[in-house]
Order: sequence, then structure tokens, then C-alpha cells
Amino acid sequence: SVVDAEAIRRRVYHIVLDSNHGVGGILGSRLLAALGCRVTALGGSPDGAFDHPPEPVPENLLALSRAVRERQAHVGFAQDPDGDRLAIIDETGRPIGEEYTITLVADHVLSKTPGAVVVNLSPTKAIEDVAALRRAKFERTPVGEAHVVEQMIKRRAVIGGEGNGGVIHPNVVYVRDSFVAMALVLEVMALQDATLSQLVRRLPKFSIIKLKLDVNLAKLPRAIRKLSSKYRKAKLNTADGLRIDLGDRWVHVRPSNTEPVARLIAEAHTEADAQQLVEDVRKILSAAGAISRTRTGRPAAKSSRAGAKRSSSGKAAKRRR
Repeated sequence: SVVDAEAIRRRVYHIVLDSNHGVGGILGSRLLAALGCRVTALGGSPDGAFDHPPEPVPENLLALSRAVRERQAHVGFAQDPDGDRLAIIDETGRPIGEEYTITLVADHVLSKTPGAVVVNLSPTKAIEDVAALRRAKFERTPVGEAHVVEQMIKRRAVIGGEGNGGVIHPNVVYVRDSFVAMALVLEVMALQDATLSQLVRRLPKFSIIKLKLDVNLAKLPRAIRKLSSKYRKAKLNTADGLRIDLGDRWVHVRPSNTEPVARLIAEAHTEADAQQLVEDVRKILSAAGAISRTRTGRPAAKSSRAGAKRSSSGKAAKRRR
């Protein structure tokens, strides 16, 4: 079996599930109930009447975070509208960051089953570090679920996914699946007798920033060549745009195939270092005339050790019902 269901059932976890009126609510609640969980459902009816913007990012999950705190739940799960991605709120009401769904799950799966891990070019380096610690083969692909799945099949990977909360388990289905992600998260909590915040604190620490740039597509190739020249001593990957690896830092510039925009993603051990890398790259792109506007961006996750600074209030410290 994929998970130890009995180990989960013995814990009788209290879960707040925010399906935001998407397709995952009914099955999500049934799965969690079958695993012995007490479920508080938010937006459980699949009628498309969203209670908040559909992207399961922290700024859209304030009600879920509040519900986890107020109900003293063990964890909050948020699905996107089609149920293939999972964002996670820890027992203190804090989002762990979309990058760390696959990081946490990959670390757990590798602890049980040796094998390869496949993700695309954009997720956190924490996954790569986890794979190295587990002595697992690790591979990155161009962005896109189909590319990840193709390499998972080729490499016989035991787990794969994307940094947007997408987890792909080959023994369930070769697509992103929020349901198997929920089950695996609960299993690692149960088997390690740990809260979610404790588990996240054990993961490698990184800060990632994601921006969307309006670009001049005609000038972007030349700008990317300038970037390649500037960082020629780094490890470069041109399979999908340009990814520049600088040891403990990296940046990925990826043009859209459908509109005049590019994604700029940078990661480092601190938010300040990640921001500096963003500015360095953006300066080169701007000098080449490739950027027309930078849209509002956000730190996607300040740290995979999301529980590093915790409130010590009695309410947060109590054992979750």
C-alpha cells in the first residue's frame, strides 16, 4: 500500500480542508474520514462559487489559517479548484509554502523507498538537498507536468512533482494528486510522532522569490545570452529558458510560450540574498531592453523551516485535539 492507513487512524487527526468549492471537496473529505480524521470542511460543495481567489497561496488562505488556529486542528489542507495541487497550513496556522509540499513528501517517500526523484527546473533546491541526503538520484525537467511524468517513467522514479503544491506518486496515478499528498503528509506525521511545524523545521532552509515580467520577446533571447555570458562560470541549464546554479543560490528565467511575459524565480538561503539575485538578473535584462514592466511579485516561502519563530502561547502549545 502507499501509506500505513492504520498508523494514521490511530492518531485521530483533526483536519481543516479548504476545497474552495472545487472538485476535490467531496473525495477529499471522504478520504480523510476513511483515514480516521475528524474533518472540518470549508467550501466543500463543488459548485465553483469560490470563497476566495482559487490560487492556493498564503494570501488567499487567511480563512483556513484562522480556522486551524481557532479549532486547534492538527493541520490545514488547501486544494486548488481541480484538486491536483495541495497547500498546507501547520498547526499554528502558518502556511509552510507551496514549494514544501513536494519537499516534505519527497523526503518521506525516500525514507521508505529508495529511488529517483524528478521535478521541473523551478522548485526549491531543498528537494535536491533532501535527495542528496537520502542518496537518491535527482533530475530536473522543463516546466510542465507532462515533462516530469515522462522522466519519472523513464527513470522509474519513486516520487515526483512541481513546486506549486503538485505531488505525483507512480503507484497511484501519473498526474499531480492532492489526495495522495494529504495521505503521505499525515503518514509522516503519524510515523514520526511529530507536528507539521516540527517536520518542516527539519527541512533545508531556503527563501524563494517569484516574479512575473512583461517582456519584449524579440529582445529577450539576446538578453538571456548576456545572462549566460555574465554567469558563464556557473552551472547553466537551457532546457527551458535559462537556469543559473550558483551553489547555494539559483535563478531561473523562463519565457512564456503563450504571452509576452517571463517568469523570474530566484532562491537563496536568505530572502535578502534571493532579492539581490533577482535585482542583479533584472538589471541585465533591463539593460538589454527585454523588460517592459515587472508585475507585483511575492516571496513564495520565506523559509522551509516555517516554524523557526513560533509563538509560545499556551493555546498553540496545547496538544491538538
